[in-house]
Amino acid sequence: MKQKSLKLNVIMNMILTMSSFIFPLITFPYVSRILLPEGTGKVSFATSLISYFSMFAQLGIPMYGIRACAKVRDNRQELTRTAQELLIINLIMSVISYVVLFIAIAFVPRLQSEKTLYVIVSFTIILTSIGMEWLYKALEQYTYITIRSVIFKFIALIAMFLLIHEKTDYVIYGGISILAGCASNIFNFINVHKYIDLKPVGGYNFKQHLKPIGTFFAMACASTIYTNLDTVMLGFMKTDTDVGYYNAAVKIKNILVSIVTSLGAVLLPRASYYIENGLIDEFKRITKKALSFVFLVVLPLMLYFIFYAKEGIFFLSGNAYEGSILPMQIIMPTLLFIGITNILGIQMLVPMGKEKVVLYSEIAGAIVDVIINTLLIPRFASAGAAIGTLVAEFVVLVVQYIALKDDVIETLKQIHYGRITIALILGTAASLWVKMLGLGSFLTLVISAVLFFGVYGVFLLIRKEEMTVEIWNMVVGRLVKKE
Repeated sequence: MKQKSLKLNVIMNMILTMSSFIFPLITFPYVSRILLPEGTGKVSFATSLISYFSMFAQLGIPMYGIRACAKVRDNRQELTRTAQELLIINLIMSVISYVVLFIAIAFVPRLQSEKTLYVIVSFTIILTSIGMEWLYKALEQYTYITIRSVIFKFIALIAMFLLIHEKTDYVIYGGISILAGCASNIFNFINVHKYIDLKPVGGYNFKQHLKPIGTFFAMACASTIYTNLDTVMLGFMKTDTDVGYYNAAVKIKNILVSIVTSLGAVLLPRASYYIENGLIDEFKRITKKALSFVFLVVLPLMLYFIFYAKEGIFFLSGNAYEGSILPMQIIMPTLLFIGITNILGIQMLVPMGKEKVVLYSEIAGAIVDVIINTLLIPRFASAGAAIGTLVAEFVVLVVQYIALKDDVIETLKQIHYGRITIALILGTAASLWVKMLGLGSFLTLVISAVLFFGVYGVFLLIRKEEMTVEIWNMVVGRLVKKE
């Protein structure tokens, strides 16, 4: 199969990433003001709870499938057999997940009260299974993934404004969220015949997948626990309103994380291909670029939204969400931790066949998260959950770094920390005074962001920071070509 342009993949994934944060930037300010913290909290709790059932249904295949299919993508017959094997496993586990979910809804009082919401949100389980997103990513079909995803997000955007008018419309909000995130997977299933044969090929060898799937499943379990447990524990230990506060903070964090991790998502199949074919120098080259990109992009985002947490929360969610400000400030450093571990874990350890290290790191993070949440949520509510997430992500980073220290230490030394630090100081000095003008959340964010990121970027360009110059030349070069 012809190898896709890496630059094109990056651009397509950037568009996809932009749609992922533009959609909530448009809809959440509207929805949060109508549904209030209680309504958004109900949906957030339901989504987090269902994620555990979806995790069980997927069995780690979303990540394993990319690697497994990328290795055989040049052989249609082998690709077909591999894809069919993984799809069958997915469907069997989905049926089991639904059985357990309906039993839980029938017998757990906390779930009975909102059973309609849970059933609607649970559509993510089957839609994710039949979507076979891992196959499209393995084949680097990012143009297709981006186009169909953007179309469905646009449809959901319209539906959001047409159908949500009362605070009791949170069930509709849950349904539209599933439409935006998963409904496009129907077209994945319809179009899959272009890449694999749909007729059963037989000769299936499910056993070969069980051990690696088990490892990836354990990784998914640990990851899902420490990324969603905060919301679930808040829901059971505190109120829907507390969940709503935490969700508003996490919403902004997730938007920023999607920007940070977009590069890693594109590079995983390419990295797996390089490792499989012994192209070690190419593997090291894209790894270096990825780490440089993370530090260059994450540090200013993290610092800016710590300073402007209040304005960010009030703009996105409204004044009713003042309880979200402190959790957001606490949780912002996780951007850096997640950005680095996305490269170390997904782009390096997984293609190298060291996914067990990722597993151990996430188990450690999950254990720490459970302990801290148990201790702090009863006293500090959403702020306690944020502390749990912060420490858990740091633990994950430490474990992965220790495992890869010899491989990345030289690369990390080459990053221009001094230049970035000075650029951050200058950007902060140029923008922080805007808070004193009392212009309102939106204008404060716009003016301060232009000043902060403008000064930050210009300084790095003047000092000829390598990654900054490369990004600038790529953007300018494309603009010149268009003219």
